[in-house]
Amino acid sequence: MFDFGLTGQLLAQPFVQTALLAAAVLGLVAGALGPLIVTRRMSFAVHGTAELAFTGAAGALLLGIGVEYGALAGSVLAALLLGLLGGRESDRDSVIGVILSFGLGLGVLLLTFYPGRTSNKFGILVGQIVSIDTTNIVVLVAAAVVVLLVLAGIYRPLLFASVDPHVAAARGVPGRALSVVFAVLVGIATALGVQIVGSLLVVALMVTPAAAAMRVTASPWRATVLAVVFAEAAALGGIVLSLAPGVPVSAFVTAISFLIYLVCRVIAYRRGRAGKVAAPELAPAPAG
Repeated sequence: MFDFGLTGQLLAQPFVQTALLAAAVLGLVAGALGPLIVTRRMSFAVHGTAELAFTGAAGALLLGIGVEYGALAGSVLAALLLGLLGGRESDRDSVIGVILSFGLGLGVLLLTFYPGRTSNKFGILVGQIVSIDTTNIVVLVAAAVVVLLVLAGIYRPLLFASVDPHVAAARGVPGRALSVVFAVLVGIATALGVQIVGSLLVVALMVTPAAAAMRVTASPWRATVLAVVFAEAAALGGIVLSLAPGVPVSAFVTAISFLIYLVCRVIAYRRGRAGKVAAPELAPAPAG
């Protein structure tokens, strides 16, 4: 299954190198956003956004325009709807469920009208690295730069509002506006992953590496760095491992992400056990 000679030959191909560059950019963006997504409990929202990214990509495929543009339009629309309609926490899950089901149903309908190859339809769902070209890279890099610059500008108040929203609101932090902006950033990042990981499994890069990182550190900065490293390992490793067997990249991306998560869970568990053992030894001896 893993032919290292064939893998080496394929790594020399321009389309594979382009895909690796796209995956590296996606890993950076996903890792930077991931800890905030987990902190703000937006994992389900990422999945809902991905479904409208799928709808937009399916529409673009039907119209004969770039899939990346359709995915971007669909995901940004989803993000705006989630930010505007899901302002109250009690409404958020139901709004996401409504948008998710609508997006998936409409996307399936659009794909049924597409007369082209079945592989193009399947690629939207699970990723297809051969479809990434120079135009895709330009759009991806430009969108990634915008996301990272905006995130850098709002990071401190956004982190404050994410960790303690009530105190942040009392101090005048515009939590609702920040939520909408962040939702749009997540939507753009989700759209970037459609062609690489596919709309069904993009959550593996947007959430799993961050969830793993936050198992082993409580520091937001360390969690972000680790999330980037984990996301890069999953994205790049997934592409390399998928080359020889010729299977969708998403299968290996999700497997690597899940393995990293399990390892971090074990590390956190062992640290917790060690802390419980050390606590009685450090306790002062009873008087008398």
